Amino acid sequence: MNKIFFTLSMLSAGFLFSQSHSQKKTELTFATYNVSMESENYSPRGTKGNSEQILIHELNSGNNAQIKNIAQIIQTVRPDVILLNEFDYIKNPKLGVKAFVKNYLKVAQGGAKAIDYPYYYYSTVNTGQPSPYDLNNDGKLENFGSDAWGFGMYPGQYAMVLLSKYPIDVKAVRTFQNFKWKDMPEPLLTKKADGSDWYSKEAWAQFPLSSKSHWDVPVQVGEKTVHILASHPTPPSFDGDEDRNGKRNHDEIRFWKDYISDNSASYIYDDKGVKGGLAANSQFVIMGDQNASPVEGNAIKEGIQSLLTSPKVNSDFTPASKGGAEYTPENPFGINHTAFWRMRADYVLPSKLGFKFINSGVFWPAKGEPMSELVEKRESSSDHRLVWVKVVLE
Repeated sequence: MNKIFFTLSMLSAGFLFSQSHSQKKTELTFATYNVSMESENYSPRGTKGNSEQILIHELNSGNNAQIKNIAQIIQTVRPDVILLNEFDYIKNPKLGVKAFVKNYLKVAQGGAKAIDYPYYYYSTVNTGQPSPYDLNNDGKLENFGSDAWGFGMYPGQYAMVLLSKYPIDVKAVRTFQNFKWKDMPEPLLTKKADGSDWYSKEAWAQFPLSSKSHWDVPVQVGEKTVHILASHPTPPSFDGDEDRNGKRNHDEIRFWKDYISDNSASYIYDDKGVKGGLAANSQFVIMGDQNASPVEGNAIKEGIQSLLTSPKVNSDFTPASKGGAEYTPENPFGINHTAFWRMRADYVLPSKLGFKFINSGVFWPAKGEPMSELVEKRESSSDHRLVWVKVVLE
């Protein structure tokens, strides 16, 4: 009964979800969630032979406690469109995204109401894709891990999936998995201590910018098209003084700033060879775990700052939670944290054009509040929190 009262009170306050006051206006909730649903989350890290098959098994069972909690969180917030980061690439949708929807989301979890997402998009990513080069300069050619084009122990680890209640124009999707880092004007070059290039000429010529991928996914909401710009830049960590991951993180975030601009996107080409950025006057929502904060952490902050200050991005709000503030009470930024390791890392950034902002939040109940057990520990659900933004489509 207490859970029902708590949920109803949040609904009435517009905290999570409210019905449209006008049939002529479409209210939409967009969300991003790093769900930690990669296979090494379910087996000892570094186990030889780890692959997406482990996640396939857990999705088929319908009984994994962590995934059930993730489903309950999604069912509670009830976003119309949600990006899931760290959901392993599974080629057969019946074994992957469809199994997640069927066996978890369409099954009521913990008293929450089941939810369906009839539309989805996913594709290949660079994580775990072997390179023939010693990319971390440790003297070993290992193909995987830090010698993969994006850090991963097997191809498709840490991939992503987009779920939608609205149709996706799959034929119009643009992906940028193979865009070369060298083709970005004035990229942040990585150097050794002696000033020489960190990467060999051969490696740099083939090096993709995206550690996973960048997607432009058009979602059809009635007669309107909303471009979901999805990505998951590399953490700006796990390197050395050369800051190779920090520089890649910066430029992966910069990619979206350039893509949505009116005069900085001419260098961009997609995986089909089509050049240019997003068409002017397009409505968009940038989503994903950016692994960067404008005020904390060890990222090169100019990357995320430039995106947040883009004249096309509505960053007038910052999603918040009671749980985040309670978790790090001495930190004034704790209320906006989206990860248990104490930083704002995950973003939902709608365009200024075409949306009226209503509300936003981070799903992070304080201790003692209903559903706080869903985020009590890392293994309860994820080391990240679901971030949502509610808007009116204009």
